[in-house]
Amino acid sequence: MAGSVNKVILLGNLGRDPEIRSMQTGSKMATFSMATSKRWRDKNTQEQRDKTSWHNIVVFGDGLVDIVEKYVKKGSKIYVEGELQTRKWQDQDGNDRYTTEVVLQGFNSNLTLLDSRSANNNQDQIKDNDQETSSSENPISSINTDSSESDDDIPF
Repeated sequence: MAGSVNKVILLGNLGRDPEIRSMQTGSKMATFSMATSKRWRDKNTQEQRDKTSWHNIVVFGDGLVDIVEKYVKKGSKIYVEGELQTRKWQDQDGNDRYTTEVVLQGFNSNLTLLDSRSANNNQDQIKDNDQETSSSENPISSINTDSSESDDDIPF
C-alpha cells in the first residue's frame, strides 16, 4: 500500500450557529454541528423513513473562520471537505472521553456555501459592506455565496 487517505465529505445543514473562539496563539477557530439526512422507503410498510446523523465540525485558519463567522448560520446548507480526527479529553470526574470531529484546516479542506442570497437576507448587506475580502486572500478552496448568480442571462 502506497499510503492512506483521511478525507470526509459532507453536505448538510447546520444545527446551530457557529461558535467562534480565540486560541492562546491569537488565532480563531469555529465549531458547529452539521446534520446529514438519509431518506428511503420501507419495503414492508411502504412508508418514507428518515435517518439524521449529526457531525461535529471544527474550522481552523483565520480566513476560513471569518467566512464562517460572517456567512454561516443555523440552518445554512453547506458542503465541507475535511479530515476525521479523534481527540482524547478528561471529564470533570477524570474519566477519559473521546470526541470524533471533522477538521477543516490547511489546503486539504474545503467549505462551500450552498444557500442562495434569498435564503440569507443579511448576506447581501455583509457582502456589499466587506469588499476588502477577496478570494485570493482566502485559504478556502471554494466559496459559492450564490449558485444562481450565473443564471441571470439564461432565458428560462
